[in-house]
Amino acid sequence: MKTRRSFSVTDLGRFPNRSAVWPCISVGGESNVEGQRSKGGGHRGRNRFRLSPLGLRLLFFRFATPGHRICVAVALLLTAFAHRAWADWPQWGRDPSKNMVSPAAASLPGDFHPGDFKGRSDEIDLAAARHVRWVAKLGSNSYGNPTVAGGRVYVGTNNASPRDEKYKGDRSNVYCLDEQTGSLIWQFSAPKLGAGKVGDWEYLGICSSPSVDGDRVYVVTNRCEVVSLDVAGMVNGNDGPFEAEGEYAAGPGKPPIPMGPTDADIIWRYDMAKDLMVFPHNVTSSSVLVLGDRVYVNTSNGVDYSHKHIINERAPALIVLDKHTGELVGEEASGISTRVYHGNWSSPTAGMVNGQALIFFGAGDGVCYGFDAVPVPDKEGFGILEERWRFDCVPESYKTNAGEPIKYGTAKGPSEIIATPVFHDGRVYVAIGQDPEHGEGNGALSCIDASATGDLSKSGPIWRYTDVDRAIATVSVADGLVYIADYAGIVHCLDAETGHAYWTHDTFGHIWGSTLVADGKVFAGNEDGILVILEAGKEKKLISEIEFPGPIYSSPIVANGTLYVETMMHLFAIGK
Repeated sequence: MKTRRSFSVTDLGRFPNRSAVWPCISVGGESNVEGQRSKGGGHRGRNRFRLSPLGLRLLFFRFATPGHRICVAVALLLTAFAHRAWADWPQWGRDPSKNMVSPAAASLPGDFHPGDFKGRSDEIDLAAARHVRWVAKLGSNSYGNPTVAGGRVYVGTNNASPRDEKYKGDRSNVYCLDEQTGSLIWQFSAPKLGAGKVGDWEYLGICSSPSVDGDRVYVVTNRCEVVSLDVAGMVNGNDGPFEAEGEYAAGPGKPPIPMGPTDADIIWRYDMAKDLMVFPHNVTSSSVLVLGDRVYVNTSNGVDYSHKHIINERAPALIVLDKHTGELVGEEASGISTRVYHGNWSSPTAGMVNGQALIFFGAGDGVCYGFDAVPVPDKEGFGILEERWRFDCVPESYKTNAGEPIKYGTAKGPSEIIATPVFHDGRVYVAIGQDPEHGEGNGALSCIDASATGDLSKSGPIWRYTDVDRAIATVSVADGLVYIADYAGIVHCLDAETGHAYWTHDTFGHIWGSTLVADGKVFAGNEDGILVILEAGKEKKLISEIEFPGPIYSSPIVANGTLYVETMMHLFAIGK
């Protein structure tokens, strides 16, 4: 199958060979082929091997169509994650539904002390800490939420506190840490683009969450790229086919940096800026969704430095790559980039609707889209994500007043979608918001019927809640309740069926990150460094407020009985 050319670029790939064995899906870093180490995600093994029950079901669909394989992949992934009592957190949102909820039966502390700074240093003194298993030093700006899989923790940051002296100056890093100790195993370090605040804001670091699938880690870099990394790093050699890690780390026109066992092993790299003429505004930020043989990625295409022009209106906002090769196999053709307010920074979601796998995407035009998961060829043979439905999440009253348009960026004006849509029980929940630099303003949380078709903007959502500020946070849906934290710092608890508000709680600090529901508790951190812990339920009950030594801009997660809280400079592993 051909793929659409956004500009005059070389042939960008086709669908993988359908006669090939469909690789087994890995959940939490475990291979579904027992006793076999999956290299490249597609080895058949040696002479003898045994398939787990999940592997047998996947092999049954060896010769199924791509659409059937994606449907099975989504169904099995969601089922596997939902029924694991003790689980990793291998991707942003834990599983393809992106619901910020952990069903694991873990006993998390409701009160603890993270420790304090040692004097005037940025080192944490754990002498007075309680229930802290370890603390890992990060850079000075850390927005990339951690993920956990296969005994390792992955987190994005900058290079303000170099782990390796050969990496100097402003860079964007991903650390791979030991889950038990927090010690560094390897790091990925990307040079800056040199575009400044326009396309690669200084000192921001990696802002996406790494997505782990088997023995691969997928990351969206600050350089508007998608990279596939080996979970083992360079310790077992350079696996290729990409073998220019030293040149890549150094940056264009500079001598290669020698690679060692604590460096990342790049398997492949896809340059969205070069191949699609994408222009990311301020920063490239999206977390990869992996389904079957494909990865789905937001390109971060946005406006130019003047905020008045879209440099490439033909560039897609959502693309699909072959996860083994990095070849482009599909893209959206809904014209999102022609309508973008500022930038595209949400992450894609997946779910099964009436037996069909759909991708849900919150876009930079304020519209939430539902796409068929499998790209299909158009008349020219290019792979296209067919649009199933769309819903404009921005109320009309935010766009015009007395017939006059309301300017974007003002408190009462329209917003894009930065939050990740959440799929739960046949519904999609998503909020609108803006770059936090634009301040507080009108928000809206919409509940959308995922089984509908066409333009739902006129028929309306199932419900919409507007007593909420702008939000860049992803919701948590659990036990019939929806929890959302808005930028103004207020946590809201709503009825998932009706949108009725049961309670709100003011944290008195701006909130960038999302709520987490785990162990009957609701966790939310704010930029004042306060982690609020509330009891989950219709009645509001504050359990505790924990003060961390630094602002919290990320979202707390839980994996294998450990709560992870990331401040700007440290990652804390907390547990009883």
